[in-house]
Amino acid sequence: MKNSSFTIVIGLLSGILFGSGMIISGMVDPKKVLGFLDITGDWDISLAFVMGGALLVFAPFYHLVIKQRAQAVNGEPLDSSNNPLIDRKLILGSTAFGLGWGIAGFCPGPAVTSLSGGNSIVWVFMISMLMGMWLAGRTNKTG
Repeated sequence: MKNSSFTIVIGLLSGILFGSGMIISGMVDPKKVLGFLDITGDWDISLAFVMGGALLVFAPFYHLVIKQRAQAVNGEPLDSSNNPLIDRKLILGSTAFGLGWGIAGFCPGPAVTSLSGGNSIVWVFMISMLMGMWLAGRTNKTG
């Protein structure tokens, strides 16, 4: 790996920027997320603007910078090939993600950001998510 100190700094700055964006936008607040997901009730549309704004920034950057690169910042090769296969693993994984997001009001990025807030529910969510990832990894190796 080339320039490991540089890579660590880039990763740290990216994480701080991402976490700050999550906090400022309200995506770490499960009540706000659940309000966004409740389209038949008291719908809070504000997170749609957050996601739309993120796409307006990311999409051109992806097409003009990231997609053109052959290597990541750390020098490792980038593989941005897409797998068009819709299989059982994809359906089950996306269903589990959606159910977890809808029940808990957290998805992995905002949950990691929320760990420093001291809410014990976030820790339960993260431990459960990590256990699920571990179990999925074991299941994929044997099955």
